Amino acid sequence: MGIVVDLFLPFALAFIMFALGLGLTGADFIRVLKQPKDFFIGTFIQIVLLPIIAFSLIKLWPISPELAIGVMIIATAPGGVTSNILTSFAKGDVALSISLTAIISLLSVITIPFILLESLSLLGLENVPKNINVIEMALSIFVLVTVPVTIGMLFRKVASSIALKFENFAKKISLVLFVIILLGAIFEQRERVVEYFIQAGLITFVLNIVMMIVAFYLAQFLGTNLPQKKCIAIECGIQNGTLAIFVATSLFGGGIYVIPAATYSLIMFVTSLIYVLLVKNFYK
Repeated sequence: MGIVVDLFLPFALAFIMFALGLGLTGADFIRVLKQPKDFFIGTFIQIVLLPIIAFSLIKLWPISPELAIGVMIIATAPGGVTSNILTSFAKGDVALSISLTAIISLLSVITIPFILLESLSLLGLENVPKNINVIEMALSIFVLVTVPVTIGMLFRKVASSIALKFENFAKKISLVLFVIILLGAIFEQRERVVEYFIQAGLITFVLNIVMMIVAFYLAQFLGTNLPQKKCIAIECGIQNGTLAIFVATSLFGGGIYVIPAATYSLIMFVTSLIYVLLVKNFYK
């Protein structure tokens, strides 16, 4: 793709994950062991159910193989860092949100290659990618996700006062970087972007809405409390669009493959804000 995505994307993703690490402590991981139920419900919905629903939509929807792959890429991405802020606005369980975002992001080294390759196989599209390699994919995700998160956590541990002061600023920078990447990806496809949005916009909108509804009511069915339901629904609706664009670019050369990540990323903020307003007014 263009210079913005090719050169700027890895740096942006690494910084975003570093910013996530700044907000983490060992207590966020210990909390999972002390209160595992809500965490495992959220993890199951995010890692297992979301790709299954995305795959089901692809099988029902008349879209091109490239867009189908793009939908699966955004479905395999972990939650985005803004989910923590939105969970706070919705009066959800912020601690659970942080734990889910952090641990699922770390697990993405394994989950993204596995789910994506299985999806390609089930769709009969094994030969579409030209340079896909499980080890290289996992290593790239490890370098740009796991390592920056770990560095952020270490920085917070050894210089906590500086890290705490820088954390909010870093999150704002992360949002700006994400917007630049998103606009850059759209700009690179400007000649056909309207056509691609027509093709991929509705399926990503449906995926986003269905996931938030399913996550909320499945969590309720499994006995979670209201703050945790709010959190899980937001976590399953907000995806790491920067990571999805990176995967689409590094494995498939970008282009049409990034469009579902772009449309989903634009849609998820609008739907999530509407969701926050609804749950604040009707679920107190």
